[in-house]
Amino acid sequence: MRFLSVLAALALALGACSSPDGPAGIEAVLGQPIQSPVEPASLDIAPADADTLILAAGCFWCAETAFEGVEGVAKVTSGFAGGTVANPSYDQVTAGGTGHYEVIEVVYDPEQVELETLLDVFWRNVDPLDGGGQFCDRGDSYRSALFVTEAQRPAAEASLREVGERFDAIIQTKVLDAAPFYPAEDYHQDFWLKDPDRYYSYRIGCGRDARLAELWGPKGSASAEDPELVEEWASRFERPSDSELKEQLSGMQYRVTQEDGTEPPFVNAYDDNKEAGIYVDVVSGEPLFSSLDKYDSGTGWPSFTRPLEPSLIVTRPDPGLLGDRTEVRSRVADSHLGHVFPDGPAPTGLRYCMNSAAMRFIPVAELEAEGYGEYAALFAQS
Repeated sequence: MRFLSVLAALALALGACSSPDGPAGIEAVLGQPIQSPVEPASLDIAPADADTLILAAGCFWCAETAFEGVEGVAKVTSGFAGGTVANPSYDQVTAGGTGHYEVIEVVYDPEQVELETLLDVFWRNVDPLDGGGQFCDRGDSYRSALFVTEAQRPAAEASLREVGERFDAIIQTKVLDAAPFYPAEDYHQDFWLKDPDRYYSYRIGCGRDARLAELWGPKGSASAEDPELVEEWASRFERPSDSELKEQLSGMQYRVTQEDGTEPPFVNAYDDNKEAGIYVDVVSGEPLFSSLDKYDSGTGWPSFTRPLEPSLIVTRPDPGLLGDRTEVRSRVADSHLGHVFPDGPAPTGLRYCMNSAAMRFIPVAELEAEGYGEYAALFAQS
């Protein structure tokens, strides 16, 4: 059964860094107009030149959108595979007993996109550690799997091994033999276009993007666990002692960064700051965000589409009474900065919603003097 976690959606609306009063429905939760994540795949390719890959990645509404915008993909269709009943209905599959998985059929041009690329997209859109479903959807029909031909099997199994090494854990996703594909009912196809309010409500409420960010890093940025890079940052920046912080920081700065607090919206230092420059950790000075990636989210807190230095950003799940969010912290100082949400604009689709009290702003004119001269070129280019 597909669940809409109303409480989780409300958490976005009512919690820290949430959207202010706005349009009705999910737009009030997102704080911006509904926009389709991609356009439907429409590549013309002769059937004889096309390859097909069948993937089970949980909810097929969401799995579709992960592949629609991939170059070389001609068509993505939601449906079912792996069961014992021919042409099953959605109700039959979700009721259990047919053995089917919810899947998508990806038709692609192997001359334009490699199988390995599609496999990478697949893995980064599933939780490979979950054997009981995917995200909020539980049950056999929501398990993750790859249905592959003999020609596809070596690449699929190689990718499975790589994922296993990455997580150093038992991977629950199965590599199965190709099976007949049965399209789902028409109203399930391109569902994100037909009913965007329901699609976004479901996707956010289900916690899909928060869990994916936890597993794979924020979409569009590096997870950046390179030990040498982390060591380099640690040699440049440091966290003062707690007694020093109590003397150096204001009461609000201390509550936000050290006690995971949240400042008031709109009445803070940087929500409306339009000056060019960078934002650094108020505790350690780590460079976190750039004004080039800042936008007005309407939430009352400074918001960014991506970090300046992804390796200095750490994300972790933040469970709460009203649902789960993804917390953002700095790597060296371990300061609480804010949260990241999957409702931002292009190019990343993310909204890094930060507390002004957790950051210090450095104008472009002062970058060199403050020791951040390497970032001046970014603004010269812009």
